[in-house]
Amino acid sequence: MSSLQPLAKDASIGTALAAMQANRPLRAEEICRAYLDLNPGCVEHLRMLGTALSKQGRYAESEQTVRLAISLQPEFPHLHEDLGSALALQQRFEEAIPCFEQAIRLEPRLPLAHKKLGQALAALGRGQDADAAFEEFFELDSRRGQVALALDHLRAGRKTEAIDALRGALRENANNVDAMRFLAQIYWREEKQLSDAEALLRRATTLAPTYTAAWLLLGALLHEVDRHAESIECYQTATRLEHDNAIAWSGLGNGYAHVGDVEKSMAAFERSLALYPNAPNVQLSYGHVLKTHGDQQAALHAYRAAIVARPDFGEVYWSMANLKVFRFEDAEIAAMEEQLERDDLGESADIHFRFALAKAYEDKGEYDRAWHYYDTGNERQRKKVFHDPVAMELRHEQIASVFTRELFERHAGQGCDSAAPIFIVGLPRSGSTLIEQILASHSQVEGTAELPVLMRLAYSIGRYRPDQKRYPESVVDLRGKDLKAYGRQYLEETRPFRATDRPFFTDKLPNNFSHVGLLHLILPNARIINARRHPFDSCLGGYKQLFGKGQNFTYDMADLSAYYRQYYETMRHWHRLLPGKVLDVHYEETVTDLETQVRRILDHCGLPFEDACVRFHENRRAVKTASSEQVRRPIYTDALGHWRNFESHLGMWQEDFADILQELPATVRNAGL
Repeated sequence: MSSLQPLAKDASIGTALAAMQANRPLRAEEICRAYLDLNPGCVEHLRMLGTALSKQGRYAESEQTVRLAISLQPEFPHLHEDLGSALALQQRFEEAIPCFEQAIRLEPRLPLAHKKLGQALAALGRGQDADAAFEEFFELDSRRGQVALALDHLRAGRKTEAIDALRGALRENANNVDAMRFLAQIYWREEKQLSDAEALLRRATTLAPTYTAAWLLLGALLHEVDRHAESIECYQTATRLEHDNAIAWSGLGNGYAHVGDVEKSMAAFERSLALYPNAPNVQLSYGHVLKTHGDQQAALHAYRAAIVARPDFGEVYWSMANLKVFRFEDAEIAAMEEQLERDDLGESADIHFRFALAKAYEDKGEYDRAWHYYDTGNERQRKKVFHDPVAMELRHEQIASVFTRELFERHAGQGCDSAAPIFIVGLPRSGSTLIEQILASHSQVEGTAELPVLMRLAYSIGRYRPDQKRYPESVVDLRGKDLKAYGRQYLEETRPFRATDRPFFTDKLPNNFSHVGLLHLILPNARIINARRHPFDSCLGGYKQLFGKGQNFTYDMADLSAYYRQYYETMRHWHRLLPGKVLDVHYEETVTDLETQVRRILDHCGLPFEDACVRFHENRRAVKTASSEQVRRPIYTDALGHWRNFESHLGMWQEDFADILQELPATVRNAGL
């Protein structure tokens, strides 16, 4: 006997229904069972109980409950529809179809019965019969029919027609949340109307707070545009609505990973995989966060589980290669070679396999074969991304012309006076993670990540000016109070990435080298370190890296050469105008004389020496970049002059960087000899 006090029939049904609408099926079950203890033959409560059990994923129990209700009232059409649903959810489509057909015979105007019948028929490959059932559904529910028609257009690639159908559905019913959701999805995919997509999803979730699919889509959209805190809130709502929704948990895991909450990210991914273990993309993401956490063996286990689920998943093999200190087994190399021989291999998988094989052969010392895969992988990737070296050069020329000595003198000391940020700039794969790990091992410094804040803030300056004057030219018209406000804005927008109250924090986005001038104006007391490395190793490190996002200049040797030259000239500009502002730290000098360089770095940042910074490899903090495993090892010199292994392929750079090479310290120029 339930301990709940049973209500009158109508009140009990109403309370159970309210519990279901609030996504509390267990509560609805308790209410129904309390009533059925005293009234075991109540068909309405049996039906509600069946629905509550189904909502909890207890489909066999739901089936038995509905069968009992049918035995008591065999002419109740909705019960036959419910039984068909319970069977279909158990993948028993052959048994489900007669149930839906019986429901329709008893009540021909049950739109959802026609829809479910169509779905069951389609699942069994009975396409014509399914189409007939769907047509009946569309005719009975025109509003849903328009949405379904739009989805047919989408599947056929007719986006314009799909948009027209969805807009038509909204004209007929402005509160059609399904139309809002799918229209938002199209807008998002087009990447042209993201604000409209967000507005539609906000409206849908306001009208239907329990609409899990809309919350999931909104969470994914916000994640895509780096609004991770808001994205996490959406996924949290989705997990509350459907506690056993694996997609919601994996989305939550991605959100936590991007704000640096590794523990919560791992827990969310583990929950998702417990619900649906054969999800290769989730295993991949779980592997990434385990790598960030420093558990390489667990990361490899997750990566290999993804490969078992999807053998052609090239991105997983590259993720394994990207552990850097990992070496492939011969069987794994053979499997990758076999995948590349396929005629139907996707372009992205092909590229990932090439970069992974390049790393595999490089580890074997077969450098020419490795170069073949690096070179062909980069050639294919360059065709997929956009990079305009001329526009890049013009942008840096504009930056140099705007940020002058006169501008710095006019606004000296007018920015925000915080000294909290320590910026590490340079080029990718040039030792910035090592510098960050050294600093993050200090008791007063929190290591964060490559933060997108400064770059986003820079390009927001002048965005809405009527004269179209944009960054960097728009900086000239800023007032002292504007500079101070931008400095404060930077601090506010970086706060979500912080997890401690340490007085200093790092921001190691390499591309911030372009914005040193702006940084000096808005945060004049911030420290800046330039991570430098021999230009061949720096450029080669980029050429060997398949980046998840951005750094599109790294996929062509000529583009890399032009970008490095622009970086070099831009840093010379900052050194001339802001002497002492930026500390150059050469990777080669750091690994050969660690303590001296640690002291230079700490002195530049105004920090007292701490021995923990020399023992940086003992710091177990989460590290997101490709060097995550390397900086957990004691200092090593294996990578010095690594470019010499590929020297026969670097003729272009030998010529392009001749003058730069002559200016390098001998320890850098001769590294690896």
